[in-house]
Formats: sequence, C-alpha cells, structure tokens
Amino acid sequence: MLSTWAVVPTCLPLVRRRCHVCSADRFRASGKFRVNANHKVLDAWLLVLCTGCGDTAKLTIFERTHVRTVRPALLERLHANDLSLVAELLQDTVLQRRNHISLDWEGAWRLDTGGSDHLDQEVVDVSVRFTARIPVRPVRLIADACGLSRGEVERLIAEGKVVSAIRLTGKVSGDFTFTLKR
Repeated sequence: MLSTWAVVPTCLPLVRRRCHVCSADRFRASGKFRVNANHKVLDAWLLVLCTGCGDTAKLTIFERTHVRTVRPALLERLHANDLSLVAELLQDTVLQRRNHISLDWEGAWRLDTGGSDHLDQEVVDVSVRFTARIPVRPVRLIADACGLSRGEVERLIAEGKVVSAIRLTGKVSGDFTFTLKR
C-alpha cells in the first residue's frame, strides 16, 4: 500500500541575515515591495523587518533594470504587494545568493500524512511530496509521522528496515520515497 505524505508550508519562513542595528540574525517578510523608477530604469526590493528591533532592510529583486525588460505582470504584482510573489521570491536561489541570505523554516511547515491508517501495516511504501523547497531531515519526518523517536528511526535505517533510494541522513527538500518494514 502506498501512502502519500505532504510537507506543506504554514507561513512564510524567517530570513537569516544580520541586522546592522541590533545584531539580531532573523528578519520576517513584511509582505511589501518597494519599486523605484529613475527615468527608464527600475529598482525593486522586498522589505523585511528585523525580529529584534523592527528595523527595515531591503532584499534586492532587481536594480537598474530597463523598464521594458520587466514583465508587466511582475510589475503589477510588485505594486499590488502580492503575498504569493513574496513566497516565490524568498525561495528563489538567485535572490538568496544576491542578498547573502538563507531561510529559517523552523515552525513554518507541517507534515500532512492523510491519516494514521498506515501505521498498522507490516510493510508501508511512502511517497513524500514537498509543496515548497523546505529542507527537512527525513529521520524527523518518519519519527513524527510514525510516533517513534529519532533514535529508533536511525536504528531501523541501520537494520535495513527503512530503505530509500536517497540518503535518509542529512536534509532533503525534494520529493522522495521510502519503504518501512516492521
């Protein structure tokens, strides 16, 4: 029997970046954009707020870009402060590299197992799907969903009772499957 689990975001992740005012290391997305026009060039930023002092910082989306190269739909979403665009941009690896940031997903996601009827099976095939690129340890997912400790899951992996085509230690952020044998 194949069970499908989904890793689903519950809110926007925090942004890891050092605040120049209070030295806190987390910012939250305000959901607001700033677009500045200077003749025929545009600059756009995503505004983030320090969790320590509330100071505003700007994450560069694009700068000194000719207005004709910006898609009208994107410009409209920026002006409308589209929250789904905020989520898309935060996960953009180019934006993360350009702004020297990373995301903190702690407490910003949940695991949807679709019920607990899979727990009493002798052999369970599980397909884990990610609706966003959320780095999670597979050991933690299996432990939380099956009501086991992480140590027990690691022991089951070592004994070959939990098998997968991917490495189950470390973090993953893409879809994978595994088999649990009891």
